[in-house]
Amino acid sequence: MKLLGWRQILLALAGFGLIVAALLIAGAVPAEAIQTVVERALTRPAGWRNIIKEATPLLLLGCSVFIALKVGLFNIGADGQFVIGAVCSAVVALNVPAPINIPLAILAGIVGGCLWAYPVGLIKAYRGGHEVITTIMLNNIAGFLTFYLVSGALKDPNSQQPSTAYISDLSKLPNIIESGPLRINIAIIIAFFVVIATWFFLKKTTVGYEIAATGENPNVAKFSGINVNRIMIRTMTASGGIAGLAGALQVLAYEHRFYGNFSPGYGFDALGVALLAGGNPLGILASGTLFATIAESTNVLSRTGVPKGLSFILLGVLVIVFAAFRYRKEANRGSDS
Repeated sequence: MKLLGWRQILLALAGFGLIVAALLIAGAVPAEAIQTVVERALTRPAGWRNIIKEATPLLLLGCSVFIALKVGLFNIGADGQFVIGAVCSAVVALNVPAPINIPLAILAGIVGGCLWAYPVGLIKAYRGGHEVITTIMLNNIAGFLTFYLVSGALKDPNSQQPSTAYISDLSKLPNIIESGPLRINIAIIIAFFVVIATWFFLKKTTVGYEIAATGENPNVAKFSGINVNRIMIRTMTASGGIAGLAGALQVLAYEHRFYGNFSPGYGFDALGVALLAGGNPLGILASGTLFATIAESTNVLSRTGVPKGLSFILLGVLVIVFAAFRYRKEANRGSDS
């Protein structure tokens, strides 16, 4: 086993230095910033409530992006699929009697995400259109379309903002723990289950093997008898369905309505979550929780005057350093074989 190279050590030190420099430029004392994060985000029940809330969509969207990456596709459109799933879920939750509307709203979110991702798979498989371009375009369409809907046909007449009405209490997903400020919704359990199911599906099933083979080398997979086009379309559709599920749970568990600019960028953060997980879907549990912790930490620091955009620096440094270490590991493995 080879030790880390000096380049990786310098990169890690440079990353740490960049974070310290960003804190100083923002007018924060690094030691005080760390103490603030520990006291207000990591040791208080309200902090963990917010971390769990942030982690729920990141875990699901991380799975969505991960499964697409496994087949060789960059699903940059998870954010749009998340938004479409959320608005479909809200419509069903508001118009179908409770409590039957809960499973139907979840199903509507999944179907909405699937339908929004399906054309991407078709275009990629049969026309060779790059999925990054098509998904980015669909993100914009999803954003404008849903904003138009909640500003018009779906708008709550009693609201001044572009928003649907709030769903009823009987339509909300229940909390499994309620203790003072600490609230843990069943949605996080669903997210954990989806991560584990993704691992089982990719590692233990024939279709999972076909997805991996297609992602490794589509030409070899085709000569092995795998229907590459079908695998790409189905995987991209499944990726969209998981993103749509994330949107549905966000409505039913946390927001309880749909409104304009519903996503703060979860779908884009999910790409970092999936990449940071490495080659194992179970790594999404750690990376998604880490991203959520950083998000809550920067929220806490923003109340002390530190710009919230600091989270982008933290996440960017984290992904770059991890990628460098992973590249070193793969290089060592190749030289040992």
